[in-house]
Amino acid sequence: MQKFFTCNNSIMSKILIEASSLCKYYHSFTAVEDVSFQISRGEVVAFLGPNGAGKSTTMKMLTGFLAPSSGQAKISGYDMNTDRLEGAKRLGYLPENGPLYPDMTPRALLHFFGLARGMKGARLRSRIADVVELCDLKAVIEKPIGKLSRGYRQRVGMAQVLLHEPEVLILDEPTSGLDPNQIGEVRETIRKLGQTKTILLSTHILQEVEAMTSRVLFINEGRLIFDGPIKELTAGRNLDDAFHEMTFSPVGN
Repeated sequence: MQKFFTCNNSIMSKILIEASSLCKYYHSFTAVEDVSFQISRGEVVAFLGPNGAGKSTTMKMLTGFLAPSSGQAKISGYDMNTDRLEGAKRLGYLPENGPLYPDMTPRALLHFFGLARGMKGARLRSRIADVVELCDLKAVIEKPIGKLSRGYRQRVGMAQVLLHEPEVLILDEPTSGLDPNQIGEVRETIRKLGQTKTILLSTHILQEVEAMTSRVLFINEGRLIFDGPIKELTAGRNLDDAFHEMTFSPVGN
């Protein structure tokens, strides 16, 4: 039997990520149904669920990349359906296998995206230098992105996401396909970012959840079935067992 839990703090800081009754339908198929949650300033929250559960679809609706069939998604208070440009100014979104231009160097790519976001001059140069340092790209800054390892490409994607200093980060499987060393490097970067950013992180690597977050959203078959601290989800068992039980117990029973 699965129950829905929710965090209910009496004193909440500013809400920076908000989903209100989000639904997404594709004809007769329900991808996401009635998903609601709020994430406050400074929280790092894990978004868990099996493949096809609705994680990426929910994230795309939150970022304005995908319009919901019904419901509302807000970033920093801006409705991503009606005020997407204002919300995007405050958002960094790293999709799984995010697109990069293989013929560009990391420096050229960051300069291009900076210009696209209205950055220029000393500010753009300063921000490029900052994200290159944060994401440890100095060794490859002038190499074509297509020649880089998957780990370095992921770092380039992260640098692009951080370039405009967003207060909200939505990261969809940021360590997918990386080797253990690369995973550790990306994890350390996210841990640093969590000190100043509000982050929603989707991952299949359960060790990352315990290492970087204290709160979990769990979605299964398009429905949010858990929202609460990791210790409530595990309740005396390990996270792998909790994931298995939440995934294979019939929803609504």
